[in-house]
Amino acid sequence: MDISRLPTPCPVIDLASVQSNIAAMATIHPGRSLRPHVKAHKCSSIAAEQVRAGHLSFTCATPREILGLVAAGIGDDLLLANETVDTTRLGLLASAQEKTLITVAVDSLATINAAAQAGIKNVLIDVNVGLPRCGCAPDMAGSLADAARAKGMTVRGVMGYEGHLMMVTDRAQKQTQVHEAMALLTAAHGDVGGDIISAGGTGTYDMFKGTSVNEVQAGSYALMDTQYALLHHPFSQALWILGTVISVSPKWCVIDVGLKSLGMDHGNPTIEGFNVWFCSDEHTTIAPLDGSPMPVVGDRIRVTPAHVDPTMAMHERAYVLDGDTVVDEWAIDLRGW
Repeated sequence: MDISRLPTPCPVIDLASVQSNIAAMATIHPGRSLRPHVKAHKCSSIAAEQVRAGHLSFTCATPREILGLVAAGIGDDLLLANETVDTTRLGLLASAQEKTLITVAVDSLATINAAAQAGIKNVLIDVNVGLPRCGCAPDMAGSLADAARAKGMTVRGVMGYEGHLMMVTDRAQKQTQVHEAMALLTAAHGDVGGDIISAGGTGTYDMFKGTSVNEVQAGSYALMDTQYALLHHPFSQALWILGTVISVSPKWCVIDVGLKSLGMDHGNPTIEGFNVWFCSDEHTTIAPLDGSPMPVVGDRIRVTPAHVDPTMAMHERAYVLDGDTVVDEWAIDLRGW
């Protein structure tokens, strides 16, 4: 099927590009040195491509992502990297522990108690390394590990997310700051113990030489977006939201891709050959760059989102392309909580 027959707006993924991105990262971080973050794509078919590249451990943002991977038989070591005190959802994870090794991030006595009450066997101490979000103070990590072990749980190590450094563009400055953040994580690991020292993302995937980090939680690299493209990493854009031109005026035209089909927290999307004027609920108004022709009603336009993670979460399925030919359809089956 040609893309002209697809219902829009819809995600389209270039198969060669996503496979190339996954292969490139697997060369840099082979096997278990990468714990791909499925929050970036929420798609078990893409996770299966990552398994074929040699990755068997995965990072998840929600219990739903973990349960979806378990149901699909993908991965043998799954980490819930977000804290939760919902014992019902934690109980579902505990029930799946017989099939797959499942680990839950904790950063307080409350999250430890909730995990223990639900029957979770394995935890990772989440350490704040500079991003004002989840994570305990580094000097509290050891006591939390002791508390978890006292509840009968295995403490596998530590994790820390230096998300505040992802978009630093000065590489020398970024390298220094990442190493400073990882020094905090290493110190915490000295108090906690365990085999895992986990950190990182697509923005810092190549910044850990000389640190103690032994697994990287990158995710967006597989599909990419306009924000990460600014870093000029060796990963190409593999995802677009396909739209249809639905209205044409003398100086602008409108496509059927809007706020309800794009993650907008990182700004407007981009469209090759066009200026993006603004996005509405169901529309984006665009104008051709000087010298570019005005499209006609019915033309298909590929829109590059600024933030891949929430964009994928807005859609039920993605269409896989070889050029402009649809060769497969992948469910975005790990959506929800």
